[in-house]
Amino acid sequence: MYGIPRLKVVFYKSKNGKEPVRDWLKSLSIQDKKIIGEDIKTIQFGWPLGMPLVRKLESGLWEVRSNTSTGIARVLFTIQEELMVLLHGYIKKSVKTPLDELSLARKRLAQVRGEE
Repeated sequence: MYGIPRLKVVFYKSKNGKEPVRDWLKSLSIQDKKIIGEDIKTIQFGWPLGMPLVRKLESGLWEVRSNTSTGIARVLFTIQEELMVLLHGYIKKSVKTPLDELSLARKRLAQVRGEE
């Protein structure tokens, strides 16, 4: 079913060496981790993709849209050459992307780009 991946998936790493998306994923149930992992894998092998799995939020920032047992999970990411950098993950509780979640992803994106 899968061929050669178009993207390599990596976790955003903070200056102190933490990987917040990896830590968030570890906190989820095995079932939810599997759902999100499969969605990320689909993007990794099928990029570029659009709705309903991927939605562009703004320049350089997309979201993975996963339906999990605990609600609608979002993983915000950017693409840097052949890398899919997972910047932030959360369970969505409102219709619009919460500003604090988006701000955190923007801050991490700036760090990945070397702008901060």
